[in-house]
Amino acid sequence: MTNGGCELCAPGRRRFFTGLAALAAGGALGMPAVKAQGSASDVAQQRNWIDVHHHLVPPGYLAQVPDDDAVPGASATPRRALANWTVEHSIEQMDQAGVATSMLSISNPGIWFGDVAKARKLARECNEYGAKLVSGYPGRFGLFAALPLPDIEGSLAEIAYALDVLKADGIGLYTSYGTRWLGDPAFDPVFAELNRRKALVYTHPTTADCCRNLQPAVSPNVVEYQTDTTRAIAEILASGTASRYPDVRIIFSHAGGTMPFLIERFVGWAKSPQIAKKLPNGLKYELERFYYDTAQTSNSTAMGALTKIVPDSQILFGTDYPFRTVVDHVKNLTECGVFDDRRLRLIGRDNALALLPRLRT
Repeated sequence: MTNGGCELCAPGRRRFFTGLAALAAGGALGMPAVKAQGSASDVAQQRNWIDVHHHLVPPGYLAQVPDDDAVPGASATPRRALANWTVEHSIEQMDQAGVATSMLSISNPGIWFGDVAKARKLARECNEYGAKLVSGYPGRFGLFAALPLPDIEGSLAEIAYALDVLKADGIGLYTSYGTRWLGDPAFDPVFAELNRRKALVYTHPTTADCCRNLQPAVSPNVVEYQTDTTRAIAEILASGTASRYPDVRIIFSHAGGTMPFLIERFVGWAKSPQIAKKLPNGLKYELERFYYDTAQTSNSTAMGALTKIVPDSQILFGTDYPFRTVVDHVKNLTECGVFDDRRLRLIGRDNALALLPRLRT
């Protein structure tokens, strides 16, 4: 994981891990005085972005999802956005923003509603539909296949079918399932198989059972989703999942949730003996091995914080379509003042190509 040809040569990141007092004082969030070259539309058309956080809604999917009032913590707004999704709209958005390829995944509320058989059936239907889009629109889409977790047996079978038969590009997971976060020992068989396959894993936040409807006036996507991502990162570290399964390549949505802003607490926590023994290579090593997308975080504050913690090689372009427009994210990322054109090309395309070499053809 290098940046500009030398290991960890980004000055801000070196300062961060060797001088946390400066971060606590707020200096780590200073924005680089760099402007993207050209207008957002000009830069977009030159770049051929790869969007790793782009949702699909298979035919009949919403009909199998309970109404919002039957899904604790759900919001009507996401359901409306999903109801308006079409593949034609996706491609139109991509073309407007200069996106060459979008990696498709199922968004909240997911496919698990307490019935094993129904979850397995819904996962298979979603994955087969996604695979049809990949083959029907060559070069425009990739697929992160859904699993019927917390059903372990069904998930192992679906990993095999999705990767071996459908040739999916990776697997999509949620940050938590019921009362367990990724990293919980219950999910070890799934991580062991993903590690054996050196799989690429995209994660999407949700609301854990503990934290539904805590604030009725506050939609879970405002606070809870970001918090759930952070909990998943912490659990994957604390359980030793990260060190035991080093060949699983994990993408965290939304710039890693609140992790970049809680990093000083993470550093102190990771020094405790019970956590340190789970991180034989250290916290810094693991955080710099994960990947983070820019969906809903394409602004100077979030990107400024993230780039103080991880090298550019670990940041991937994502949009969260259809909940936000693709054009919004290209415009915001190119105009936020954090990245120059060389860095934008890494984040917008080259880093994804390193993970998804088939997109080169």
